[in-house]
Amino acid sequence: MSVFLPTLKQLQYLVALHDHGNFGKAAEACFVSQSTLSAGLRELESLIGVTLVERNRRVVRFTALGERIVEKARRVVREAEELGDMVKAGGKPLAGELRMGVIPTIAPFLLPRLLPSMRRDWPDLKLYLREETSAAACDSLHRGRLDCVLLALPYACGDVESAVLFDDPLYVAYPKGERPPEPISPEVIDETRLLMLEDGHCLKDHILSACNRPDLRSEAKMLGTSLHTLVQMVDNGLGMTMLPQMAIDAGILNQTSVEARPLAAEHPSRTIALVWRKASPRSKEFQMLADVLRQEHAAASVAPQAGS
Repeated sequence: MSVFLPTLKQLQYLVALHDHGNFGKAAEACFVSQSTLSAGLRELESLIGVTLVERNRRVVRFTALGERIVEKARRVVREAEELGDMVKAGGKPLAGELRMGVIPTIAPFLLPRLLPSMRRDWPDLKLYLREETSAAACDSLHRGRLDCVLLALPYACGDVESAVLFDDPLYVAYPKGERPPEPISPEVIDETRLLMLEDGHCLKDHILSACNRPDLRSEAKMLGTSLHTLVQMVDNGLGMTMLPQMAIDAGILNQTSVEARPLAAEHPSRTIALVWRKASPRSKEFQMLADVLRQEHAAASVAPQAGS
């Protein structure tokens, strides 16, 4: 009795449709036409004799069995990708495609300093970057959409390995002329004037942890969608905020009158790390990449431009 075995391509189509919830977007992610993806999934359903996806004009809905099968398919696709990773790891290191996630409070400040030298020193590395919040990046990592993530710790990213790159101290930024008493400890911060990022950015949690003041979570004005937005709000006298040193080093305070001083707390920093799935066949390569990032950061570091 012959048993039908789905093709890897059909499973990739199924996983993509589940991830994107839309045939057009799933097809785009798989680099095929929508009709090709739809036909592949219909063939899969026809050959196994069950409906996996309920289709109508507005919604793509997976059946209960479809949900179970898509999770199996996800594992099969990931194993197939890791098989390819084993081949890559056995060849030239830091060569070929690498999909790296970077969180928004790291990407615009660290990458411009690191990427030029990495392109020069590792010309065979095709680095694809994806900027996502910590939760989305960790989810993409475990779903196989990313190979590794530049993350700020502590953060619960699941079953991962990590390589610490460096500590990133926190600074208190305030309008010119409104300098808080020094040293600027968490106790002197006016919670009614504190501006922080919206939920979803782990930097907010790192700031709250460093300050160890539960009242800040309920009283702080969490209005900013980015660090650049927060700086502009502070520059207009709307309050104060906290910034990581890497943002200050990158010139986020340039062309503003905002001043900044180090936060005087017991743990006044976040830890920048590279994380990847545990037991990944490319683990040694990621360790090498972490060494490269660590060295490049040390070489590019300059004294913080924190104002006077």
